[in-house]
Amino acid sequence: MSDPRQTAVVTGAGRGFGRAISAALVAAGTHVIGIARTERDLLAVRDELGEGFTPLTADATDETVAEQTIREHGPRLLVLNAGAAPHMAPVHEQTWETFSRNWHTDTRHVFAWTRAALLAPLAPGSVVVSISSGAVLVGSPLSGGYASAKAAIQYLRGYAAEESRRAELDIRFITLLPQLTPATALGSVGVAGYAAQQGVDPDTFAAGLQPILTPEQVAKAVTDLADDPGSVPEYRIGGDGLRPLG
Repeated sequence: MSDPRQTAVVTGAGRGFGRAISAALVAAGTHVIGIARTERDLLAVRDELGEGFTPLTADATDETVAEQTIREHGPRLLVLNAGAAPHMAPVHEQTWETFSRNWHTDTRHVFAWTRAALLAPLAPGSVVVSISSGAVLVGSPLSGGYASAKAAIQYLRGYAAEESRRAELDIRFITLLPQLTPATALGSVGVAGYAAQQGVDPDTFAAGLQPILTPEQVAKAVTDLADDPGSVPEYRIGGDGLRPLG
């Protein structure tokens, strides 16, 4: 990042996109508070990234965690990436509990941190990047409420941006919609589910997703967009790069 922010918070920092985003930010000179539920994953990231990464084992959906972290660390960048692996089954084989899983993790934590960012508020010029999903655009019939939970994240961005404008807070809100990728543990769950539905092996199904989106591409997009005050609010990202929406 050309103008490093002193502190960033990354949720879901223990693996996948969150781990890559944390690495890119630390490499750019930003101190990262990395949040996840699994301490072992966070300590592995700390071992890799060094003192520029502070692990915080916590539930990112907890509003108190969001409020205290913002108050104590004064981040200039929030990357809201935490999420649950969806239960892969057709709708009639879901229960309400499995169908709504991503509402209770993905959406809830974006709500908690977005609310805290506006109420604190974050300092003028701060940026909030929420990770949604390309499933919002094409649907995801085997993952229950996953696509709708990610669509709610899109709406939250718009609502928050309007409140920031009305209150003259100068906080930018951005949403990224990554395509399905086997390059993360969560994405591999989706790839395996759709491969089984089509009667092919996961590698054969993944071949249809070329070029494959990598965590490093998502990390670069986050750092680039956080640095660009002229960025649009929403982007789709795939292996072929960023595409603005709207």
